[in-house]
Amino acid sequence: MGEAPAFFLDEVQKGFSNGFDLKSNGCDSTTTIVVGNKTYLIGGSSNESTLEIGVQIFDQSSGEWVYPTVLGTAPKPSKGFSTVLLNEDRILGIKKCSTPDDFAWFLEVDTPYVRQQKKILGTEVVAWSKGVKGKAEKPVVISGPSGVGKGTLISMLMKEFPSMFGFSVSHTTRASRNMEKDGVHYHFTDRSVMEKEIQDGKFLEFASVHGNLYGTSVEAVEVVADDGKRCILDIDVQGARSVKASSIEAIFVFVCPPSMEELEKRLRARGTETEEQVLKRLRNAKAEIEQGQSSGIFDHILYNDDLEECYKSLKKLLGLDKSENGSLKLNPYGLIFLRIILSRKSTRKSS
Repeated sequence: MGEAPAFFLDEVQKGFSNGFDLKSNGCDSTTTIVVGNKTYLIGGSSNESTLEIGVQIFDQSSGEWVYPTVLGTAPKPSKGFSTVLLNEDRILGIKKCSTPDDFAWFLEVDTPYVRQQKKILGTEVVAWSKGVKGKAEKPVVISGPSGVGKGTLISMLMKEFPSMFGFSVSHTTRASRNMEKDGVHYHFTDRSVMEKEIQDGKFLEFASVHGNLYGTSVEAVEVVADDGKRCILDIDVQGARSVKASSIEAIFVFVCPPSMEELEKRLRARGTETEEQVLKRLRNAKAEIEQGQSSGIFDHILYNDDLEECYKSLKKLLGLDKSENGSLKLNPYGLIFLRIILSRKSTRKSS
């Protein structure tokens, strides 16, 4: 986005009232939000009355500008942007003159997700997501054979809707692969430790897969729920069956490959398993696909022939596409704080 507007440097020293618009000579339009010792500058240069929405941070303790890594799908250019701080960890933004499915956005600035990404990336991070929610807040169980693309689909959901979904990190006794991090991709643990915790009732589901134990702890699901997000569980058919038999009400999705030949090609392309492991995964995959299609566990079956189309289908069944009346459901935060913004504007006009 380049240098911050010169007028803004003076305003930083004066302080702000959170949630107001700032404009400069009709060519720049920004809003500012103060969180602790950081001032978030949201907006940028206008082009033919259209505002490019970028993010910069002024660190008041160091007196320096920070250009953060911006995750999520950023809002498209608009004619203006108003903001208000929510709970000291995220900013609600309202796009002016926008459509019902595109006017409410969240910018996460200090949520658990953002803090986690800061540790992983080693840089300042913010994350955009739309102010929408699915038709239900039920957890989402996603299953399918190894190599079918479950992880990729989940990553796409997390990237587009970081404020909405939280990934339940599973436990496993297998060794970590290249680039995998403990506590991020899996909780890597010893078999004896995991077996003891299973006996103590600390796991919602568990299964032996490819000679290793995998499982979802009760705590892992609670961590996501405590953060106010919708939990995603990436588990195998055995695990899905256990969750189905539990008291948890969830949406169950099974992802199938277009063919066994294509699945084998994907597994070999990963280059993470030996020949023996590939053949073992293919044998297990055949059994998993048969169970996934005939067990009655799963509410929805998706075929990952084309990744983008499969992702669109996943969003549709989770209620993340346009609803019947052509608009998206607004997150409860949006409904509450939209009233606050409108109230502020009404007060300013009357004064």
